[in-house]
Amino acid sequence: MTPQRDASCIFCKIIGGEVQAREVFRDNEIVAIEDANPQAPTHVLVLPQEHVANASSFSNRASAESIARLFSKAAEIGRERGPNGYRIVINEGGEGGQTVDHLHLHVLAGRHMRWPPG
Repeated sequence: MTPQRDASCIFCKIIGGEVQAREVFRDNEIVAIEDANPQAPTHVLVLPQEHVANASSFSNRASAESIARLFSKAAEIGRERGPNGYRIVINEGGEGGQTVDHLHLHVLAGRHMRWPPG
């Protein structure tokens, strides 16, 4: 089954091969790409192939399993690329810093992370 996509979504276009990005990982559910505007030496975005606008869109058990797989892949990338530590972030909504309405996890590593982040 082909994942549902939004024709106006830049991440859906990347997943569909219409827009280029440096791919880190791909399977039938998840794509991970290098961030085009990295905020750390390692900055990878982990996203579902299915268009999901944000974390609030998840509402059932299947969705919980999908977010668990996304988080697991993000953690795997974090361990590989940030052996001394890494950060996983989900931005939700405009005030939360979400700039693309397609759920994605940021994996940041390669420098000392500070708190608060923004």
